[in-house]
Amino acid sequence: MVKGAHPVAGRLLVGRGTVAFVVRRRSAVVGAVLVVLTAVAAVVSLGVGSTFVAPPDVVRALAGDGPFTVVVQNLRLPRITVGLAVGALLGLSGALLQSISRNPLASPDVVGVTQGAGLAATFAMTAGLGTLWLGAGALLGGLAAAAAVFALSFRYGLAAHRFVLCGIAVALAVRALTEVIIVSGDPMEGQRAQVWLAGSLAGLGYAEARVLLVPLLVLLPVLLWAGRAMDTTALDDDVARGLGVRVVGRRVALGAVAVLLAALATSQAGAVDFVALAAPQLARRLVRAERPPLACAALTGALLTVVADLVARTAFAPVQLPVGVLTAALGGPYLLWLLVRRKKA
Repeated sequence: MVKGAHPVAGRLLVGRGTVAFVVRRRSAVVGAVLVVLTAVAAVVSLGVGSTFVAPPDVVRALAGDGPFTVVVQNLRLPRITVGLAVGALLGLSGALLQSISRNPLASPDVVGVTQGAGLAATFAMTAGLGTLWLGAGALLGGLAAAAAVFALSFRYGLAAHRFVLCGIAVALAVRALTEVIIVSGDPMEGQRAQVWLAGSLAGLGYAEARVLLVPLLVLLPVLLWAGRAMDTTALDDDVARGLGVRVVGRRVALGAVAVLLAALATSQAGAVDFVALAAPQLARRLVRAERPPLACAALTGALLTVVADLVARTAFAPVQLPVGVLTAALGGPYLLWLLVRRKKA
């Protein structure tokens, strides 16, 4: 048992004082299973392609041994690394947004973050600003769209339902502006923008992975705080205020972290839909918790992204689909299922 860990009715209290946090045993077990499944999916993805590499040879290549080291480490591993990072960031972002809005339909795809990043990226490509501006512009675009959503909903105390409705409105308006830029610009640049908007891991490598993983490591203490702060998000606003919680301030802080994570992921891989919507809810059901657990949501997002990318690049070979096309195709039926389930409830 971890030093300072104390069993409490199916949970572990890890640490002491202000640095203590609760870990549910079921969350730990589910998290361990997700780690194993993600590792298996990554090994399979590293082995499947124009050159098939058996799983034992993949493991040997990862250790720097065997004839497939170049194929595995130089050609496939960078893409898998980006996929894992993108999925984890989107899973975390979706979990935070769904917790503060108390709505399983809330995600960066719905509340305008993805669309804002897409608008900025489209403008950068059609204006000929170059690839150096693409990632930075997409990041700023996502943050700007989120700022507009917060500004519109803040006057009503950042009420959960108002936040989602304002996000949908901003997303629709930004998507319309993006289409205007595409149809009025150069056709070749417009096609390039459409490919980016679909979301793809093709051509991405360690440089993009560093852009995603370094901020994630920097934000790790903030995420640990967010895990504890989310315990009050399921409470009614009046009850939370009665407990001394600054509801609006906490909601804004959690939302800002969620937006930053989603904007980072979108700035590097484009609009990979569905992952941020589904991963938190799948993790919540696996853990049987009242709110999406952050760690399991990140692992579920990483697993979904790696598996979706594997299917997208192999199911229709030699044609390779962008991963966002496959995730969006899965997202439609999932969204309908959520709506029907909520209606029955």
